[in-house]
Amino acid sequence: MTRSDLVEELAARFAQLTHRDAEYAVKTILDAMSDAMVRGHRIEIRGFGSFSVNRRPPRIGRNPRSGASVQIPEKRVPHFKPGKALREAVDARTAELDSRKDGKN
Repeated sequence: MTRSDLVEELAARFAQLTHRDAEYAVKTILDAMSDAMVRGHRIEIRGFGSFSVNRRPPRIGRNPRSGASVQIPEKRVPHFKPGKALREAVDARTAELDSRKDGKN
């Protein structure tokens, strides 16, 4: 699902929202989440999952072309951990779809 798919879904589910309002709502939510993570905050959405920032320490890497050692600096990267309800829903739904697929063949 892309950002525009999310906007379309929101506009379809809520008839009182125009496409522009749905787009603004999605943009506002994603911007707020990005800003919070940039500040180092953790975002938790119950039943869905949590977003946090992980630190990757500096390390020595190799240039694949020349084989020379390269110093890779420290990084901070976003991390998503799905919640229990999301994990169980995905597992149940994919198992259901797999069993349907196996039954048809």
